Amino acid sequence: MTGHDFDLFVIGGGSGGVRAARIAAGHGARVGIAEEYRFGGTCVIRGCVPKKLMVYASRYSDAFEDARGFGWSLEEPSFDWNGLIAAKDKEIGRLEGLYHKGLETAGVAIFAERATFQDRHTLQLASGRTVTADKILIATGGTPNIDDKLQGREHVITSNEAFHLDKLPERVVIAGGGYIAVEFAGIFAGLGAETTLIYRGEKILRGFDEDLRDAVSEAYGKRGIRLILGHVFSRIEKAGSGLAGHLDNGAQLEADQIMFAIGRSPNVRGLGLEELGVERGWNGRIVVDGESRSSVDNIFAVGDVCDRFNLTPVAIREGHAFADTQFGGKPWRIDHQLIPTAVFSTPEIGTVGLPEHLAIEHCKVLDIYKSSFRPMRATLSGRDEKMLMKLLVDGESGKIVGCHVVGDDAAEIVQMAAIAMRMGARKEDFDNTMALHPSAAEELVTMRNRTETRRQAAG
Repeated sequence: MTGHDFDLFVIGGGSGGVRAARIAAGHGARVGIAEEYRFGGTCVIRGCVPKKLMVYASRYSDAFEDARGFGWSLEEPSFDWNGLIAAKDKEIGRLEGLYHKGLETAGVAIFAERATFQDRHTLQLASGRTVTADKILIATGGTPNIDDKLQGREHVITSNEAFHLDKLPERVVIAGGGYIAVEFAGIFAGLGAETTLIYRGEKILRGFDEDLRDAVSEAYGKRGIRLILGHVFSRIEKAGSGLAGHLDNGAQLEADQIMFAIGRSPNVRGLGLEELGVERGWNGRIVVDGESRSSVDNIFAVGDVCDRFNLTPVAIREGHAFADTQFGGKPWRIDHQLIPTAVFSTPEIGTVGLPEHLAIEHCKVLDIYKSSFRPMRATLSGRDEKMLMKLLVDGESGKIVGCHVVGDDAAEIVQMAAIAMRMGARKEDFDNTMALHPSAAEELVTMRNRTETRRQAAG
C-alpha cells in the first residue's frame, strides 16, 4: 500500500491495459483505469474483431458462387450493408460489456474519461478530478496515419470510419500496402465494390516472405482488385457526388470513398510525456525495457503505444507480465520470438518465424521446401485459386525456422505449426507425423523434396 490514491493507474482500456488492470487487482493492488472512448480498444471496437466479421461477410460471395459446382441451385443472392453493420455493432457492444464487467468484477475503479499527466504520479481527468498513483501504465494504443501535407486530406477516411459508413461504396480506392489496406481491399471487393489499391512500394505486404507477397498480389489481380504500385496521391478533391484522387504521375482515380491505411502511430499526443522527460522514439513510441518500464521509473507502457509488435495477443501478454512482475511477485518477460500472425486477406495468409530473406541471413545453410497446389474444394467449384505452403529449414540443425501458408484457413494451420516450432520441431518431426487426409494442412507433413538449398556467402 502507498500514500497515493492507487497503487496502479492504467491509461487506456484496450486489451493490454484491461489485462494489466485485472491481473494487478487480482494480486491485491488498488487499481484505476481511464478510457476516453470505449473499453476494448482498437482490436475489439474498431480493429481486428469487427474487421474479421466483415471478412467473413465478404467471403460469402465466393461460397455462393462455388456452391453451384457442388450441385446447389441458388437464387441470385443479395447483400444488405446496413444489416451487416447493425449486426457487427451489436456484437461489439456485447464484447465491450464483457470488458467492462470483467474490470468491475476484479474491483478496478473505472473512469470513462481522458487522463493526462500533471506529474509522474498525478493524473488530470477530463472531469477536472486529479488522482495519484504509485505506478502508471500507458496502454493507449495507436491511431491511423494520414499525410498531414496532403491537399484534400479532409475528404478521406481511415479504418476508423470504414466500419461505420452509411452505405457500401460502389468504387473505393485504398492507399497503403500493409495488413489493414490489403484486408480492407479484400473486404470491399468481396462485397461487390470496384476496388483499387495504391501503394508507394513495388510490391504489397513489405516485410513478408516474397512468395507470400507474390501469391496474394496474383490472387487479388484474379479477383479484379486493381493494384497501382510505385505511386502515391498528390491531392484529393471533391468531384460531383464522389472524389477525385490525383496521383504523383498525373493520373486520376475517381471513387466514392478513398481510404488511407498507410500505417499507424502511437497514440501519445497530449498525454504530457514531453514535460516528464519520457523517452520517445522517432514516431512518438514510448521506449521501454524488457519489463515495459519507460525512462521514468514508475511509468510503464504496453501494446501498440510501444510499437514493438502491434498485435493484440502481444499487448495482452505484455500487460499480464507487467502486472505479475510489479504486483504479483512473479517476475517474467515476454519472448517476442516466433510470434505467429495472419493477414485476413482473401486468400488468407498465416505465417510464423522468419521470411526467406531473413532466414538466409540467420542460417549458414537454408533448405527451402515449397508446394503450390489447387485445394480440393476448387476442383468442383472451378475456382482458379491455389494454396501455397512453404517451410524454411536450418540445413545444419534441421530446425524449422519459418512456416508460411496462403489459402483457406491459413491462420488456423499456422497457429498449430507455431506450437511445434516453439518446441524446437525439426523437419524430420514434421516428416514423421502422420498426414490427416484429405486436408490441405497435410501438405506440411508430406513435403519431402527440397525446392532449393541456399548457403551464406563466405565472409
